[in-house]
Amino acid sequence: MNTHPRDISVIEPVTVPSPAAPHKPALNARTQQMLHGPILSTLLVMALPNVIVMVAQATTGLIETWFVAKLGTDALAGMALVFPGVMLMQMVSGGAMGGGISSAIARALGAGRKDDADALVLHAIVINVSLGLFFSLVMLLFGRQVYSALGGSGAELEAALAYSNVVFAANVLLWLTGALASVIRGTGNMLVPALVTSLGVFVLIPLSPALIFGFGPVPAMGIAGGGIAFALYYVAASAILGWYVLSGRNIARPRLGRLRWSMMSSILSVGAVASITSLQTNVVIALSTALAASTLGAGAAAGYGTGARLEYLLIPIAFGLGAPLVALVGTNIGAGQKARALRIAFTGGAITFLVAEIVGVTAALWPEAWISQFSQDPTVIATGATYLRIAGPAYGFFGLAMGLYFASQGAARLMWPLAAGFIRMGVALGGGWLAVTLTGSLHWLFAAIALGLFMHGVILFAAVWRGSLVGRPAA
Repeated sequence: MNTHPRDISVIEPVTVPSPAAPHKPALNARTQQMLHGPILSTLLVMALPNVIVMVAQATTGLIETWFVAKLGTDALAGMALVFPGVMLMQMVSGGAMGGGISSAIARALGAGRKDDADALVLHAIVINVSLGLFFSLVMLLFGRQVYSALGGSGAELEAALAYSNVVFAANVLLWLTGALASVIRGTGNMLVPALVTSLGVFVLIPLSPALIFGFGPVPAMGIAGGGIAFALYYVAASAILGWYVLSGRNIARPRLGRLRWSMMSSILSVGAVASITSLQTNVVIALSTALAASTLGAGAAAGYGTGARLEYLLIPIAFGLGAPLVALVGTNIGAGQKARALRIAFTGGAITFLVAEIVGVTAALWPEAWISQFSQDPTVIATGATYLRIAGPAYGFFGLAMGLYFASQGAARLMWPLAAGFIRMGVALGGGWLAVTLTGSLHWLFAAIALGLFMHGVILFAAVWRGSLVGRPAA
């Protein structure tokens, strides 16, 4: 037995285990790419299928307008009255409230909160379906009063109602499609919604003229036939996207459970404000159409409405880039990578500016080539060409504003996009009304619209540069 005392001159270290770090679920490959991949190439790869399909979808709408124009100026003017409302539904369901859905899911996935991302799916569907039903009831019950207030009367008003009643009867499916597509885009998956939209392009191009003019046993339905083709597309789109999400193939998978205000708020805090921004664009075009109609009649309204269709064409192009911007900025904000999120925003804004400016300048140089595709009426051509010559060069700033608006959605910071949009409204409508009242000419109305577009882009760029996106000035 050892009786020697222990040597206490050497103190043996005691290892104390460190507290375990909180477990954070591993991020999937798509999320990792959004957080660490090269910005420009990642954005372009995500945007490419979206842009191609959004252009195709916009082209389909223009083709439908071309077919409707064959029914006469009253039908074309009637469609011009309805189209801002239809575009508003598409913009809010997929771009505004849809952006809130994509942003909330992207931020949850970027922060590693997969359970929250799953729970958001049900909340997204409930919000959009409820809003779709509300707007359906409003337009089905009060459509005549709305279009009359916008300057519609006589044959153009009846044409507007024939188209509107069919489209808004299926409006809830449009909103459901927007919710499901946004759920998928929030995970960074742009391909599946793009493929579904492509299906619509291939279906609508032959279906619209068949229902408008009749084909074989199918009777001619006039302008209402275009609305039926539009509705049938959303029946198919909502079914396909619903199957994809409910089958569990999407990263964010639906989970049944009690609805929670925190989940609703994460969507609505972005989507509700963004919806006002979408409303601003449509209010400018709708009220400008009314000013044109009150000044020079249905021909002027159809001419301006046809010219403004090109501005509407820019929206799906911007959305093609904007949907990836929402996912990329939201994911990086969720992961705390604010500097990278800011670089993504400016990269996207530069691209949308360039694309929109090319379109606008081209239209300003050759406006008759665009307008004459839809009508040979001299008043329609003259009014539309005048609008494009004056406003076309300002389209780049509208594209810039759209790009930064989508980036702001991803960051859940929409105060400045909202403020810039209200300034645009004030300049375009206030200045336009004053010009029409004092001169009786549409030239200064179109100049006010162009100035509003310019200010929209410049103000929002300055705000993001000064830190509205990430809470600090740009370096």
